[in-house]
Amino acid sequence: MSDTPFDALHASLRAEVDNEFLPNVSMALLRGREVVDRFCYGAADREAGIPLREDHLFRMFSSTKLITACAVLLLVEQGKLGLDDPVDRFLPDLADRQVLRPGAKDLADVEPARTPITTRHLLTHTSGLSYGVFDPGSPMYEAYNRAAVLRRDRDLAGMMTALAPLPLCFHPGTQWEYSVSMDVLGRLVEVISGERFGAFLARHIFEPLGMVDTDFWVPPSKRDRLTVLYEGADERDPDKPGLPRVDDKPYPGAYLNPAKLESGGGGLISTLDDSIRFLRSLIPGPGRPTLLRPETIAQMFSNQLAPGLHVRFDLAPPNRGWKFGLGSAVRDAAARGEPPEIPGEASWGGLAGTLWWIHPQRGIAAVLLTQRFFGHAHPYAARFKRNAYRALLHGGVTDGAMVGQR
Repeated sequence: MSDTPFDALHASLRAEVDNEFLPNVSMALLRGREVVDRFCYGAADREAGIPLREDHLFRMFSSTKLITACAVLLLVEQGKLGLDDPVDRFLPDLADRQVLRPGAKDLADVEPARTPITTRHLLTHTSGLSYGVFDPGSPMYEAYNRAAVLRRDRDLAGMMTALAPLPLCFHPGTQWEYSVSMDVLGRLVEVISGERFGAFLARHIFEPLGMVDTDFWVPPSKRDRLTVLYEGADERDPDKPGLPRVDDKPYPGAYLNPAKLESGGGGLISTLDDSIRFLRSLIPGPGRPTLLRPETIAQMFSNQLAPGLHVRFDLAPPNRGWKFGLGSAVRDAAARGEPPEIPGEASWGGLAGTLWWIHPQRGIAAVLLTQRFFGHAHPYAARFKRNAYRALLHGGVTDGAMVGQR
């Protein structure tokens, strides 16, 4: 018999580490704004035998995107920007867009965009921009990689210059494609605020929320807290045990110096405590005010896509139950093997396996940090969610039962 409702979840997470699927896990569950469970297990550095602590730093990759969305929505709340405003007013590199015609084989087969790109298009990945990652062999894949759009030795203004000559994949608002739109929004924040993107985040989000360790780089005084990055033994078989160390990804020396490209799509470093503080700021309830107005948060976590659109990746099965809000996925149906209570959840994750979700209707939330490169596609995420939902919705918490609660 389990002593707490979280025992099965903890046992499952231990197994992910012990079976060498994940190097470590640092996790928290919330009911409302209250942290009801914390769990930290594994090694920050397997080779050196350094146990993971809750203050270790993690590469957040695309878990950065929710923070970027909040920065943009702060400007919307201040009246400096509208969700349906054309962004070329501030970013002239995005004016007068050309769009690839359906079936185009090269970048010359284009037509004028029917509508300009808006803030809402960028927040929902319906702008027509791409990443140059998920569609190998396509004209846009080749173009984005030739242009080195996210080259790390130039800033966000330089990124916009690289994007300027490239056509859109589709007319804004008509399809969904994961893209550099959050990095573009980082530049939009810079232009409107007059501050570097990182400085705006620090002044308006990190400092007010007490997120003392979240940044685009790791200073020397914190370097011993940066977790090692690993990858799977065989990404074609995600449940094959083994975790080779990868010190050169995403590139040699990453995060060890101030970032020139402050990537709103995937550049932040953070900790469990900072992640909890951020999630709490998006959950209305007693105590300190939310980061955004409750009505903004409700809009943020509701579907913003046109009928018929959903999250899609060229190399993955359709995700028709995955819609998109202002910066994150929004679920309107559970897939096979998922908790039936999942409709209404907002969520996303990062390339190294970090993930978060908030379910406003159910009043629950979670954050899990780990460091397995391309771990975002690993089955551990589904196993974690099943066990977390079961513990939060179908168990009870008794006094003193919370593991590691502060």
